[in-house]
Amino acid sequence: MTVRWLQLKECWRRREELPKEFRFDSHSLGSCRSLTQPHRKPNFLRLPLFLVFVILFPGAATAAGLPTRPNIIIILTDDQGYGDLSCHGNPILETPNLDRLHNEGRRFTDFHVSPTCAPTRCALMTGRHEFKSGVTHTILERERMSLKATTLAQVLKSAGYTTGIFGKWHLGDEPDRWPDKRGFDEMFIHGAGGIGQSYAGSCGDAPGNKYFDPAILHNGKFERTKGYCTDLFFGQALKWIEAQRAERKPFFAYITPNAPHAPLVVPEEYEARYAGRVPTNTAKFFGMIANIDDNVGKLLAKLQAWDLERDTLIIFMNDNGGTAGVPVFKAGMRGAKATPWLGGTRAASFWRWPGTLVPGDIDALAAHIDVLPTLAEIAGLKLSGSVAEQAEGRSLVPLLEDPQAAWPDRTLVAHVGRWAQGRAEESKYLHCSIRNREWQLVCDTNDGRPQWQLFDLKADPSETRDVAAAHSEVVNKLVAAYDQWWIAMLPGLENENAIGPRQNSFKMLYAQQFGGGPVNENSK
Repeated sequence: MTVRWLQLKECWRRREELPKEFRFDSHSLGSCRSLTQPHRKPNFLRLPLFLVFVILFPGAATAAGLPTRPNIIIILTDDQGYGDLSCHGNPILETPNLDRLHNEGRRFTDFHVSPTCAPTRCALMTGRHEFKSGVTHTILERERMSLKATTLAQVLKSAGYTTGIFGKWHLGDEPDRWPDKRGFDEMFIHGAGGIGQSYAGSCGDAPGNKYFDPAILHNGKFERTKGYCTDLFFGQALKWIEAQRAERKPFFAYITPNAPHAPLVVPEEYEARYAGRVPTNTAKFFGMIANIDDNVGKLLAKLQAWDLERDTLIIFMNDNGGTAGVPVFKAGMRGAKATPWLGGTRAASFWRWPGTLVPGDIDALAAHIDVLPTLAEIAGLKLSGSVAEQAEGRSLVPLLEDPQAAWPDRTLVAHVGRWAQGRAEESKYLHCSIRNREWQLVCDTNDGRPQWQLFDLKADPSETRDVAAAHSEVVNKLVAAYDQWWIAMLPGLENENAIGPRQNSFKMLYAQQFGGGPVNENSK
């Protein structure tokens, strides 16, 4: 019996180990990684005829014609705004390597995320609005993603990918909610929403952690590291990617630096690039982004040196609206982080896949909830069952293939959440918006009353003129859609009355390993 026939039998055997909604049949065996050498076109002359047919046709490409099963890297920065990129017009900040991702890839110009960080990460992982997975805040147990949700990592793992996370998770710090229980093979993370953060209940990092020399949770045990946090996360990701290259396995690397989130701590040489040109805090913030940019440059150089460039899809995103850079440049948008305006939700979305995706803009209305169904299709999977029901986003594959492809209008809801415990029902109209391609309806009040404002996004992208009185039919239509969304969302609010543990699990584990003292009292 030949080696390839044994591989085929193993591929079929492993089918039974997958969740039912992910199992492939005899018509999709071509998606099994063991049938071909990864990242390379198969040598069809060495294969039996029936295997050639299986590989060439079903499972070998998406319905739109893109190749399947590239390596996938998502880079998601923390608190960097849409305007904090030189390719988006920032007059001070220089981001040459992030600009490369923009210039060499497809870029969505009307792409939206949630107003704050944990909600965006939840929506990205699940393909649905974060409230439907229990995430309505960034602390107080309300940052914990529902254990009933299937994650993007689990989806890709079912397609044969090896998966790794490097940086910020922020979807539950208790062990049963760690990334290694949610589909990630490799876990190199800090706790809470940022290095050194600590709150009552379950949300907290290792005690005394700082941006330099932090203690990082690596596959269930803490490692005391040396260096700056962003350099460490990218460096670990590169080591891991090189190992996957040696194993010749397709990989999904989720690189999520906590920078440039406050506290604004950065190596001095990076702050020096902007000192005197902008206020001190902005100089530090821009320096943190410059450091991210340099690390992206190292990543691109390694992919080229390892001959992985053309076999790797890189997606770059930021997780919410702007923060410390807003006073300098906010790309003409109203609002910032933690608001329902465009300035709170519009994000960068660059998709670089050399030799496959032709560079250019895509102006269709897209969002973070679209990433999971898109990558599932690119991985050669057809979602079904509970996962198909969960994913309310759309596959972006047709647009990646042809920016002018048909794309029916849609509505997207943004809600800041963060209401007081037990106050969900009365917070329906608290800092929220609903929009389609042309209009955005915004209610940004502090008293929770429905005081809607309507903006024509084509004529007034800066949202300066409320035209609700002149377009009552549009207001009524969007309000009705919002009402339906609110009703459908309520059953997912599973963390609203949750009571957290007396001590954070990161602190407890750190104490077990090192005695409970701070990580590094003398760190910079």
